[in-house]
Amino acid sequence: MKPIVDVSHAEEIAPDLVVIPNRNVQLVPNIGVIGGREAVLVVDTGMGPRNAEMVLAFAREYAKGRRIYVTSTHFHPEHAFGARTFQDEATFLVNRDQAEDLARKGAGYLHMFRGLGEAIAEQLDGVEIPQPDTVYDQALDLDLGGRVVRLRATGRAHSKGDQVIRVDDVLFTGDLVETGQFAIFPWFPPHDTDVSGIRWIEVIRGLAEERPKVVIPGHGDRGGPEVLDDVRGCLELLRDETWARRDSAMGEQTIVEEVTAVLLRRYPEWEGREWIEKGVGCLCAEQ
Repeated sequence: MKPIVDVSHAEEIAPDLVVIPNRNVQLVPNIGVIGGREAVLVVDTGMGPRNAEMVLAFAREYAKGRRIYVTSTHFHPEHAFGARTFQDEATFLVNRDQAEDLARKGAGYLHMFRGLGEAIAEQLDGVEIPQPDTVYDQALDLDLGGRVVRLRATGRAHSKGDQVIRVDDVLFTGDLVETGQFAIFPWFPPHDTDVSGIRWIEVIRGLAEERPKVVIPGHGDRGGPEVLDDVRGCLELLRDETWARRDSAMGEQTIVEEVTAVLLRRYPEWEGREWIEKGVGCLCAEQ
């Protein structure tokens, strides 16, 4: 299935808060539109200008004259590489580390994703790496008019510039959280080694302590706080099983085979098993 956002499935999950679900289509993120009296905030854009045009059209109609902001949970193409489409109608804002990710690694990821297949390359045709209008350091409270949305940089985890978005009891996590699949480890040495399994566990533990009622993952079905517990449990199991074997001087390929078997026994229905090997590689390199 092509990585195309379908706005017709948009669902209001709380007053003036809409989610455009990814419908479990690969490389389509869950997208949020959060409203206040004076403005709306779009969370993630979809991959490339054609997806972003559909999201912008939806946001424009939803806003009904209110100001539009747009942000991305992290810099990866299906989350951020439609932001240039918004530039004449919205303010694009991200944290400083994510802005640096876009500037430093955006072109490389664009090249890599274009090589993943014709359907993906088609959506990335005409992409220009976005440049934020507003960059914040660690946290930004965005007042939409009687409703404050908190944007918060988490620090290095899935990427260097991850951010979460919290409004009321709803938390948008980006790819810090997936449901029904193993964690996506963008471990591509020597080109990108910013992912950290250790920090990822710490970040998820902190988010779980906040106990949001609704969690919107980067990909997969939304859930409650138990989603965060599931992700942390899987990451901790991956860490423990990897380190036990690494510390016994076992070869990395054997570690991958044995740890994959352990995780598949624990989570037999989860997808994305190809990311287990990347996670093992990352954790073998971490202390």
